[in-house]
Amino acid sequence: MANTFKVKTHANMSNSAGTPETLYTCPGSTTTIVLGLLLCNNDTSQRTVDVKIESDTSDTETNATVFVTKDTPIPATSSLEIMSGNKIVLQATDVLKIDSDVTGKIDATLSIMEIT
Repeated sequence: MANTFKVKTHANMSNSAGTPETLYTCPGSTTTIVLGLLLCNNDTSQRTVDVKIESDTSDTETNATVFVTKDTPIPATSSLEIMSGNKIVLQATDVLKIDSDVTGKIDATLSIMEIT
């Protein structure tokens, strides 16, 4: 098994307010450990964000679409660390999505380790 550290970035999320945009999809035959998620508000006004995990993994556990955070405010021109020292495990095909109350004002930086 190989462990690969990666960073995934996306500027100006989301494409459409109220429609979550994919930041990361866990590849097939891979387990991903989310190490950190930093969201930056590039606007001059406070914005709210949602972070959601969509899971369609069919195994013995119950996996459902869940919010990591919902309607969380980020002050104008500020950043918010969503993970704060915690870890989240994503299984193959799980999707991490970001949404905001306006279009194109949130930058996202995701630190992960993929186990293949």
